[in-house]
Amino acid sequence: MKDFKEFINENRELIFSTHKALCLIPAPSHLEQKRAEYIKNWLENIGAKGVYIDEALNVIFPLNCENSNEISVFAAHTDTVFPDLEPLPYEEKDGIIYNPGCGDDTAGVVVVMFAAKYFVENNIVPPKGIMFVANSCEEGLGDLKGSKTLFKNFANRIKQFVSFDGTYKFIHDKCVGSHRYEVEVKTKGGHALDDFGTPNSIAELSKIISKIYEIEVPRKNGCLTSYNVGVINGGTSINTIAQSAKMLCEYRSQDVDCLAIMKDKFETIFENAKKDGVEVIVKKIGDRPCMGNNLDLDAIEKMALVCEKAMKECTGYSEIIREPASTDCNVPLSLGVNAICLGVCKANGFHTREENMEKQSLLVGTEIGLKIIKGLLEE
Repeated sequence: MKDFKEFINENRELIFSTHKALCLIPAPSHLEQKRAEYIKNWLENIGAKGVYIDEALNVIFPLNCENSNEISVFAAHTDTVFPDLEPLPYEEKDGIIYNPGCGDDTAGVVVVMFAAKYFVENNIVPPKGIMFVANSCEEGLGDLKGSKTLFKNFANRIKQFVSFDGTYKFIHDKCVGSHRYEVEVKTKGGHALDDFGTPNSIAELSKIISKIYEIEVPRKNGCLTSYNVGVINGGTSINTIAQSAKMLCEYRSQDVDCLAIMKDKFETIFENAKKDGVEVIVKKIGDRPCMGNNLDLDAIEKMALVCEKAMKECTGYSEIIREPASTDCNVPLSLGVNAICLGVCKANGFHTREENMEKQSLLVGTEIGLKIIKGLLEE
């Protein structure tokens, strides 16, 4: 069996070319079909059997999972935050790749693909079952659809879940839950002069926003809670009393009780804003769960130590930072399944059009991924 460095060296150019090919396939949340098809075909071409795309556009390659209730899942998400349906700009210069989404999470997907290739080439069949997954809808309003579908379809059969996502300086062993809303205010509207005094939907929505920003968040030791209004739009013209205005808003927390408190505060504000001539329509568009209370924290700590060891060995870093985050791991952690998220590239500018990644870091990330998979399967 080839060691990891030998395997990576032999596949060096293929790793780079596969990453570039994926970077050039647009993949907004809910619209990852083309990336999913590319990944499925790629896996089949390297000899993977039984690869399929599920109803959520997850690409799944199962190995010896048929009769197992202790499956290990290694995943990365295919979607990007960018809505573009045309290929995003790609440039390489001085060892740096410039491409929106190149690190988050195209790098993670490539690591999963080449880990699968290593298993196929070496005829490795884990006795308890393993799944390599390129999952959909991790970002924003994707609302973790891919991982939610995976855990619905494999309920009570997954023992541990690892998401490769982000830079290899960080491990996320705790999760941040959130609730997200689209709020629309509707009024009769009218002419700015002739109907002056008629309720204006923009003004009424502004009152709701002001109330939100008066909220004092609940405080618990070691727990962060926040809120945000991220998007607002509406109105017709400068001389029209606006008939409709919308916003997107959220609150988030590491703690399920704090989330419940914020839910009550937000919904009270929405309800109190309703009055004659003012309609308030609230639509919940995102629900990312917090950690459950039935987790084996010692087992998660062991997972984190395996990951930390591999990351330090491959990068030379003396310290790996642990912090909570909102990732695909929210779903398993809410269900009591041990899960951890970690980065496999060196990149900057996530979620911006200036995102960039050190090209060579993809090779380091591939080694990290292989070492972690080996270490966790041996636990």
